Amino acid sequence: MKTKNLTIVLVHGAWSDGSNWRHIIPLLHKEGYKVRSVQNPLTSLEDDIQTTNDLIDAQDGKVLLVGHSYGGAVISGAGNNDKVVGMVYVAAFAPDKGESLGSISAEKIEQPSGRTSIYPDSKGFLWIKYDEHHKSFCQDLDETNALVASLAQKPIHSKCFVGIMGDPAWRNKPTWYQVSSNDQMILPETQREMAERMKPKKIIYLEASHFSLASKPQEVAQLILEAAKSSEISNLHR
Repeated sequence: MKTKNLTIVLVHGAWSDGSNWRHIIPLLHKEGYKVRSVQNPLTSLEDDIQTTNDLIDAQDGKVLLVGHSYGGAVISGAGNNDKVVGMVYVAAFAPDKGESLGSISAEKIEQPSGRTSIYPDSKGFLWIKYDEHHKSFCQDLDETNALVASLAQKPIHSKCFVGIMGDPAWRNKPTWYQVSSNDQMILPETQREMAERMKPKKIIYLEASHFSLASKPQEVAQLILEAAKSSEISNLHR
């Protein structure tokens, strides 16, 4: 199969790394897309946007960004790169200008139940309690995959949650959004609100945990492929 002239760059979220897209990558690759998965340091929003931009700049041709969870904030910033033609949000934050992840959460009276499983270490990095990771982060995964996700989690620095968003790319580029209806890390209602204000080309709702990219890979990949095909067509007419 001829490789398409569009690179899909996958951006992981908190407590994750690039390998968490392992269920999605083969499905996109099979359709002929070049796929790259960033390894962000999770040290600050600015650092992660820069790391993602570095990977975008290294690609030939146009790029479709896909962000999960905190990765949605990253692609909202990195999406301003001229190579980016669209963004897909997977149970993700989509902050507007002047917002931070912390301010979005602070506005809500109700807080997601998984928040009580988060704790800081002495260096300001945040972790999910190992024995609560399954029920809080990925309750719809089997025990083996949930165990690996818990024990291999990558902590995120608290600075990432106070980083202020500049002009978000979703204001002027096409977007797609997947809401996880059983999410215990970002309230489904918060996801819906963020998605609707972006006026995306499409919103899909999945009966999934926060870790939908692992528990519902076929459905998530289908949305990404739909976005990729739409982006290719739009790019041809520019």
